[in-house]
Amino acid sequence: MPNTMPAHFRVAVVDANTLAVIGLKHVLQEVIPMMQVDGYGSFAELHANSPDDYAHYFVSLDIVLRNRAFFAERRRKTIVLTLSLDQTSSLADFHALCVNQPEPQLIRQLLMLQQYGHSGGRHLPPVPPSANQKVLTDREIEVMSLIVQGYINKEIASRLNIGLATVITHRKNIMDKLGMKSVSALTIYAVMHGYVDINRI
Repeated sequence: MPNTMPAHFRVAVVDANTLAVIGLKHVLQEVIPMMQVDGYGSFAELHANSPDDYAHYFVSLDIVLRNRAFFAERRRKTIVLTLSLDQTSSLADFHALCVNQPEPQLIRQLLMLQQYGHSGGRHLPPVPPSANQKVLTDREIEVMSLIVQGYINKEIASRLNIGLATVITHRKNIMDKLGMKSVSALTIYAVMHGYVDINRI
């Protein structure tokens, strides 16, 4: 697998569940679009591909437990993927991410991990200039901010003192302009571009 980015711009997802790897890779590439995300089905695959070249590992709990010495030495780089919050007690020294939760909560937890580990953009590659261009109008940004905070169309119309049909039009325009199909993707965009505080979602 070619290394197309410097080590501190790369993360690895390690899980025997292929669908879990594909899904988390997709979500991570949305949360941190400028990072390269590689997927591995086993610890042996990770180990054979210069594991210390990665800034972070997202690793299933069973793989961490079977290779605890390796990951303990790299605990600051390791995020343990668990199926429940109860499983994190035995791994108190590690950051953990519960993957068995509704998508909005999973996205929020990933965004919080990203902000905690890279506050102010530290250690992140620069965002491409095209990603910093203002795509939405001021009103669309207001509507988007309320959408990702969980307000429904009727509440948005009331808060902004505009018609319900206007909110629906803005919502469609926002999704079309950004090429997004879900509120989760919109949430990632809004937080990553500073349009909404993560603590308000």
